[in-house]
Amino acid sequence: MKRKLRMGMVGGGKDAFIGAIHRHAANLDGLIELVCGALSINPEIAKESGRSLFLPEDRIYLTYEEMIEKESLLPEDKRMDFVTIVTPNFAHFAPAKLALEKGFNVVIEKPITFTLEEAKELKQILDKSGLVLCLTHTYSGYPMVKQARAMVADNVLGKIRKVWVEYPQGWLSKLSEREGNAQAAWRTDPKRSGKAGAMGDIGTHAAHLAEYITGAKITHLCADLNAMVEGRLLDDDGNVLLKFDNGAAGCLMASQVAAGEENALKIRIYGEKGGLEWAQHEPNTLIVKWLEAPTQILRAGGGYTDRLSTYATSNCRTPGGHPEGYLEAFANIYKNFATTLSAKLEGETPSKEALDFPGIEDGLRGMAFIDNVVASGQSDKKWTAYVL
Repeated sequence: MKRKLRMGMVGGGKDAFIGAIHRHAANLDGLIELVCGALSINPEIAKESGRSLFLPEDRIYLTYEEMIEKESLLPEDKRMDFVTIVTPNFAHFAPAKLALEKGFNVVIEKPITFTLEEAKELKQILDKSGLVLCLTHTYSGYPMVKQARAMVADNVLGKIRKVWVEYPQGWLSKLSEREGNAQAAWRTDPKRSGKAGAMGDIGTHAAHLAEYITGAKITHLCADLNAMVEGRLLDDDGNVLLKFDNGAAGCLMASQVAAGEENALKIRIYGEKGGLEWAQHEPNTLIVKWLEAPTQILRAGGGYTDRLSTYATSNCRTPGGHPEGYLEAFANIYKNFATTLSAKLEGETPSKEALDFPGIEDGLRGMAFIDNVVASGQSDKKWTAYVL
């Protein structure tokens, strides 16, 4: 590709958190440029946000409908190549649907839609379009998560038996949604967030990470969901027992009332021969524990091509010992998406490493996880069959 990909953005104005993260990530490898945006439902914030990002005045839009329609009428060498959607959950489906119908590729913040039914409809539209959709399950972008996945795929650990994944946060330990916290307000509102709280927000990340690394799919679950803070409308804590299609058993914990915790995502996977342990607080490290040998510590580094998989090293930017973290992992999702889309536009075949980013199937499984966890949490049965 002899040019940068042109990105439009829906949501993510100056009053938002995740929009800036997406822009930093998209910009990190120099493959993408922001050319237009409908950055807020508030017209003044939309205009101010667009100007602060130095967008042309005629490409600062007040609605996503206006942006997608007007961009579709621009010459091919000027219009956006894809749109990134960073609105709250309830406002994901409509702009994604319209973008695909108008011929634009899509990057979308998770969860992919508000309901499983919307996700299924979006898949039908995507399948007919031949376009590319990327879902930003950020944690799959870490190099040592990719190393863990490669080791499991290569059967280094033998048959996988046990998966333990946890995602504790403490930021909702108080009724913050009634104390002026805008992020808390929409994430705990069923009308804007959906039927699940903590399980929809961070439990989906934990479930995706478990399936991504193991390559196995959840088939059954048994969930206990709790609203620990009095007056909260959605779950802020939960525990889930899991069964996988490879015979493994698992435990998933997600809580936003673990006071004092930040984003302490951690996963442990055990096979016949040994286990793997990865934690986001130390993302450059993968601990490998052997049944009949000393524990091994693997570290991320772009030069470690003799000991790490190509999936890991192709997503490292610095030599060993130079920390890479959340923004770089986020950027890896964008880099792989951009590399894949550029190859497609050039009529070329993307590498297997470039194709390693979450997509529509991950989105479907995320929405199914939410539905099934909520159904199990409301049921008096021990096990709930996992329905997609």
